[in-house]
Amino acid sequence: MAIAISAVWTANPGKEDAVRDALAKLVPATRAECGCQAYVVHQDPAQPTVFKFFEISDDEDALRAHGGYPHFTKYAMGQEAPALSRRSHEFTTVLEF
Repeated sequence: MAIAISAVWTANPGKEDAVRDALAKLVPATRAECGCQAYVVHQDPAQPTVFKFFEISDDEDALRAHGGYPHFTKYAMGQEAPALSRRSHEFTTVLEF
């Protein structure tokens, strides 16, 4: 069953460019992962430190694999995480009608 993730990452003030730079590398690589159905990232124009994510993975195995890819480790954990003041994630199940 597909899993959806809604996430909000808040960059430290002045670190928005570092986050965008990491995303420019992370997003295309993530979209190419086996099991990735969607990976959309957007930035709040009223609050430029706020980045919102919407992801859909085929299943829990694909989601777990995402966290183990070298591009995730390098860009999400190595470059983005130190630039963030806060992260939140919500996991839901995709309903197929």
